Amino acid sequence: MVATRRLFPFVGLDRIAIAVSGLCVVHCLATAVLVAMMSAAGGMLLSPVFHEVGLVIAIALGAVALGRGIIDHGYMMPAAMGALGLGIMAGALTIHDHDGGEALWTVIGVGLLAFGHDLNRRAHG
Repeated sequence: MVATRRLFPFVGLDRIAIAVSGLCVVHCLATAVLVAMMSAAGGMLLSPVFHEVGLVIAIALGAVALGRGIIDHGYMMPAAMGALGLGIMAGALTIHDHDGGEALWTVIGVGLLAFGHDLNRRAHG
C-alpha cells in the first residue's frame, strides 16, 4: 500500500471532491430558488457552459480519486457509486426546464457522487 501512495499523492482529493459536491448542491438549490422567485433570472451561474465545465471537473476529480481508490484498497463500490452519480449528473444536463427537474436530478447525482467519495475515503482509513 505504501508504494501506491507514492504513485498517487492525492491524499485529500476525496475530501476536496466532497466539498466541491457541497458547493454544487448549494449552487443548484440557490439557482432553483432564484429562478422560482425571478422569472427574468440570468447570468453566468445559469449558463449551460458553467454546468458543463462543472461536470468536466467532477468527472476529472472522480476519475483520479476513485480510480486511485481501486488501486489502493481494491474496492469497486466507491467507484461504482461515483460513476452512477456522474451519470445522473450528466443526464440532468439534458433536462432544460424551470420546474426544478434539472436541479433535482443534479442534486441526487451529486449526493451519490459525494457518497462514493466518502466510501472511498473510509476505505483508505
